Amino acid sequence: MFAVLGGIEAVVRGITLSVYPLLLYRAWGDAALVSKWYFLVGIVSLLTGLSVPMVSRHLPRRWVYSLGVLLYVLSALFGLAGGKWVTPSLLCHVTGTAMVFVCYNSYVLDNVSKATFGHLESRRLMLAGFGWTVGPVLGVWLLRVWYGAPFVVVGLAAIGMFAAFWRLGMSQARVSQQVGHASGNPVRYLRRFVAQPQLVAGWLFAVLRSCGWSVYHVYVVIYAVQSGLGEQVGGIAASLANAFLFLAPVMLRWMQRGSVREAVRTGFLMAGCMFFLAALFSPFPMVTVVILVLSSFFLVLLDVCAGLPFLMAVKPSQRTEMSAVYSSYRDVSGILTPGVAWLVLQFSPLAGVFVMGGVALLVAWSIAGCLHPELGVPGGKRVRLFPGQ
Repeated sequence: MFAVLGGIEAVVRGITLSVYPLLLYRAWGDAALVSKWYFLVGIVSLLTGLSVPMVSRHLPRRWVYSLGVLLYVLSALFGLAGGKWVTPSLLCHVTGTAMVFVCYNSYVLDNVSKATFGHLESRRLMLAGFGWTVGPVLGVWLLRVWYGAPFVVVGLAAIGMFAAFWRLGMSQARVSQQVGHASGNPVRYLRRFVAQPQLVAGWLFAVLRSCGWSVYHVYVVIYAVQSGLGEQVGGIAASLANAFLFLAPVMLRWMQRGSVREAVRTGFLMAGCMFFLAALFSPFPMVTVVILVLSSFFLVLLDVCAGLPFLMAVKPSQRTEMSAVYSSYRDVSGILTPGVAWLVLQFSPLAGVFVMGGVALLVAWSIAGCLHPELGVPGGKRVRLFPGQ
């Protein structure tokens, strides 16, 4: 059920992945101004995600999820209006994603054991592969046919997602007994979050991984247009990156031979180095795009493993609240990335944004060194490092 819903959502989000940056760039005509709008939209989305636990105290989770899906439909209607209406379309799309993601993770934590988180992520990414791979290049192609065509697909897929949610019985999914009392007050559960270093580290991994993807999906498209490669190249680059999702089961098996820490550190280190190489070769547009596509392989590896440290550390009594905190990584990265890029672009070409992304990823690599060496290794296979351990 979870993997199927994730696959449908990939169509909703994948089809506009390269369309939104292109349409915003067309509407406003300046990369720094596009960054400003992404920054403001990210702030609204963050506040929306953090408010979901409070709303869930008064409104059943299934209705909150459904409202998020209906925001996708509203984003399609704004998108059909064209012109600068693409800005409120992006706002509805991103806030809908925040609401859906919080509820989705709450359902996962209530119904999926920690031992199978890795299997769920690899299966979900496999089913989402079609939407994320075909969606970006198809969206840009449809944009050339008619500017509203991608939003027609978004609207239809969102309606299908709404129907699947209720048809698959997710609204009646088993909810495990929680220990203690869940608080809807953001101040209280944020205080609990900050008091747990493992959760903070896991959340930072998700934020910095998402920053890498934000740089890739937004600024590679703009870079391709500015460099004269054309709009289609940006869509192709996004699709090629997402094609690596089909390798998620292989990545999972590799991770299971070692540890979560090893996989997380490898992903951040290699992706960060690739971003620096892309900046170095930025005078050569096609070489730069190829390097960035290669970096996306390691970003997909992080999609498989970088969320596990957080999910494995969540206490049963804090599932709904911590799901809201975890889901905020999208919005925080959606604020940080365009905010910093906005400043960088005042003094530097787009290559400076790639350097910024590389720095963020290498910071995460450094933090990941604090993870337990055998995180995610089954108990029977763990090696006692010291006598008495």
